[in-house]
Amino acid sequence: MMKSVRAWTLQALPVIAVALMAPSIVAAQAAYPSRPVTLVVPFPPGGSSDVIGRAIAPKLAEQLGQPVIIENRPGAGTAIAAGYVARSAPDGYTLLIGSGSMLTLNPAVRKDLPYDSTKSFEQIGMLSRAGMILVASNDSPFKTVADVQAAAKKASGQLPYGSFGAGTASHFTAEMAWLAMDTKLLHVPYKGSSPMLVDLMGGQVPLAMDTVVTARPLISSGKIRAIAVASPRRLAILPNVPTFAEAGFPNVVLESWGSIMAPRGLPKPVHAKLEKALNVIMADPGVVRILAEQGVEAVVGPASQVDALLAKEIPAMRAVAARAQITAD
Repeated sequence: MMKSVRAWTLQALPVIAVALMAPSIVAAQAAYPSRPVTLVVPFPPGGSSDVIGRAIAPKLAEQLGQPVIIENRPGAGTAIAAGYVARSAPDGYTLLIGSGSMLTLNPAVRKDLPYDSTKSFEQIGMLSRAGMILVASNDSPFKTVADVQAAAKKASGQLPYGSFGAGTASHFTAEMAWLAMDTKLLHVPYKGSSPMLVDLMGGQVPLAMDTVVTARPLISSGKIRAIAVASPRRLAILPNVPTFAEAGFPNVVLESWGSIMAPRGLPKPVHAKLEKALNVIMADPGVVRILAEQGVEAVVGPASQVDALLAKEIPAMRAVAARAQITAD
């Protein structure tokens, strides 16, 4: 009898231990956060992602009751920041501003990424959306998509266009357009929008694909010409610029978007608290205004919306990369 009682006691100890620990685990999760939270931005200070991060950080701090610290980790086409966060503890204290270029374009052209877009992270929710736009030099003859298509067909592979880097959203959007038009242009990759737009204004390159964020000031001042936006609808900030769909190419849609994510494995209460806070923040009029001033649309969307976007875009971008033979730097 003593032996059986002892055996029962030994078997019951783990259950008793878990039962005793459960209240403390729940309390720890309920107390999140108990220290500052780090929001990693995968670009240098001053860019649109950094502006977005600094706009939401104080609001997130208000919602969480703890400071939110911006940490810029640029480099390797966002891979440095993504790899760092992928290796971080899934405790809600390290968050990352994700993007389409990080999560759908990089996997299409890079084989040695230190992260997996769907396995390394879990999404908290949507942040932003910004259009891509085809622009032309004022010295060029191009005013419509039809003008570009006709000229490209006459000189297949010879008409140059600029992107802000090989394997970027700029490069992908342009190649999607040329594939839809059944034509080929000569890719001229730059190291960023600034040098590309300088050459566009100077007439060294007649066409370029850029984000609306960086191209809009030059369009508004008449220094470059807008041709079409790769968005599902016309943009409120550029209402007179048609979409590629209006030009007869409905599948040329690729927007630059952002999300907030964390290392996979967050406790459910922590995930729920972050998602609720983000929904409040992205509907805040002040945040909406700051993003709008950058030409960016603030988006209120749950984690499931980002997951659906990834499921759609990852295979689509792999297909575009293969057909257009897109490679990264």
